[in-house]
Amino acid sequence: MRASDSTPFFHLLAASALTLALSATAASAEPKYDPGASGTEIKIGQTVPFSGPASAYSSIGKTQAAYFKMINEQGGINGRKINLIQYDDAYSPPKAVEQVRKLVESDEVLLTFQIVGTPSNAAVQKYLNQKQVPQLFAATGATRFSDPKNFPWTMGYNPNYQSEGRIYGKYILKNYPNAKIAVLWQNDDLGRDYLTGIKSGLGDKAASMIASDASYELSDPTIDSQIVKLKTSGADLLFSASTPKFAAQAIKKVADLGWKPVHIVDINATSVGAVLVPAGLENSKGLISTNYGKDPLDPQWKDDAGMKRYFAFMEKYYPEGDKNSNFNTYGYGNAQLMVEVLKRCGDDLTRANVMKQATSLSGYTNDLGLPGMSYSTSPTDYRVNKQLQMQKFNGERWELFGPIIEDDSAG
Repeated sequence: MRASDSTPFFHLLAASALTLALSATAASAEPKYDPGASGTEIKIGQTVPFSGPASAYSSIGKTQAAYFKMINEQGGINGRKINLIQYDDAYSPPKAVEQVRKLVESDEVLLTFQIVGTPSNAAVQKYLNQKQVPQLFAATGATRFSDPKNFPWTMGYNPNYQSEGRIYGKYILKNYPNAKIAVLWQNDDLGRDYLTGIKSGLGDKAASMIASDASYELSDPTIDSQIVKLKTSGADLLFSASTPKFAAQAIKKVADLGWKPVHIVDINATSVGAVLVPAGLENSKGLISTNYGKDPLDPQWKDDAGMKRYFAFMEKYYPEGDKNSNFNTYGYGNAQLMVEVLKRCGDDLTRANVMKQATSLSGYTNDLGLPGMSYSTSPTDYRVNKQLQMQKFNGERWELFGPIIEDDSAG
């Protein structure tokens, strides 16, 4: 066969190859969707304690709804609007189960976001993992929510409670080596993790330094009897591993009894508006805790660009909210992170890709993170917030002190 005879054949072959290549490119560029996602919408589901014993947290959900409204008004995420579906679970695990099933099976959300509280998240964790629905940035620091081996579809957002407890234990050893410690703890994963953490931080001194501990149930109307018991132990340092309502009760009761211990509260109980004002600002003076975000009451951030964006957002989208509440800065920060993850998903809005993007963050910062802190995650380390700084309440606002402390253990 002469070369000229073969030319049409080679032209046909080349044309076919080009067509196949173009088809493959077009196919790879086709958007991918799982339930809850489309060319116009991304459905996100959430339960929030709008009522019940932890209703102080309700403003978190309100801030997040307002933030997503702002994003939608700005054009959405890659042209898609966020449809945030929120239900009240009253901080009740059975209600959380009922509402999350509704979100997955009836509303068909792409993912759940920031379900609030350890009990509610624990109640739905197994179900969401069986359904392979992302349980993203759960509003809890219990260790079980950063366990990619057993729960690959679950990521907690808060600093790990055991890590935080260890930090307090080490802080006590260094600054109050002769302290006689009393521990108040909530009888669930939150309280147990903190108790484990502080004991770990104290090491072999734990048995001799912890004079007394007392637990309470979420259903308890007050914790007065527990505080009286802890005071009678002769302790001069109190660690409260609790949620806002009970933390406020503890601070007030300690003052009513004329007890003057060094008082450390966990990060969940640091809201000035929801905890310290009800407890009494004077009663709260001297409290010690940790933080990983900028405090709106701290004057050092008055010219900070991120804080200015937060204040502008609150004024326009949530004017009735308390702009100085760290519950609202918390909601703003993690809503911003959720938007970042969805942006990184591009047109691949599958549940698997959502998890891939969420577990491959590197050096990401948001408007309200403390300088020097960033988010980094990996397929083997799901912890989002691993850096903390100590703080003390001066009667009006929290003041940061000491270096940034990083928990570099993935365990």
